Amino acid sequence: MWPLSPGGRPRCSRWRNGFRLRTVGGRPYAERVSATHDETGHDKTADAAAPHAEWTVTDSPVGPLLLAATDRGLVAVEFHAGPRTVATVLDRLTRRLGAEPRQAAGSSRLAEPVRQLDAYFAGRLRQFALPLDWTLSSGFNRRVLQEFAAHVPHGTLVGYQDLADRVGEPGAARAVGAAMGSNPLPVVVPCHRVVESSGGIGGFGGGLETKRALLALEGLLPQPLF
Repeated sequence: MWPLSPGGRPRCSRWRNGFRLRTVGGRPYAERVSATHDETGHDKTADAAAPHAEWTVTDSPVGPLLLAATDRGLVAVEFHAGPRTVATVLDRLTRRLGAEPRQAAGSSRLAEPVRQLDAYFAGRLRQFALPLDWTLSSGFNRRVLQEFAAHVPHGTLVGYQDLADRVGEPGAARAVGAAMGSNPLPVVVPCHRVVESSGGIGGFGGGLETKRALLALEGLLPQPLF
């Protein structure tokens, strides 16, 4: 039987026979739980499964970029990677990935992302071919970003509304904008190619100057004079 509180109501913090009692909408129900979870509901395998990340900073025409990769693939790209930004990003990665990333300038995991980014900024590469680790994105945001990465090639633009239509959510243009803002892999997942349906350039997490530079690199805007 479920343990009762002094008032006769079931306690929701205990498990019995592979079930946990939860309350939804004010009504209790029994939820089957996995043997991989402890009594608090924490996944006991999470720490063992936490991807080990390596990171480095590489120069680019739009400023230093922080790159991080796990054994699954490239997991993060961050603009303006000065010391303060690096510290903030590493703290966030540690919390999100469950382990502190290790600096590894000569990492084999990072060599190919660095090479392809160098080729992109030199105008020699139009399509990245890198394994990506989507750990830092989930749900609707991940769905939008993956649709976008697969179907908006170099030298093309797409509006927020058009992208919402593509993922079957025509009323979610604003949410698409939020998904672009959450992109953990800018440039490689090229959210700079999303613009306002009215013709405006739209926002960008790396700053509008960076967005204009990336669009100019792809021939979508005139090159800045200075």
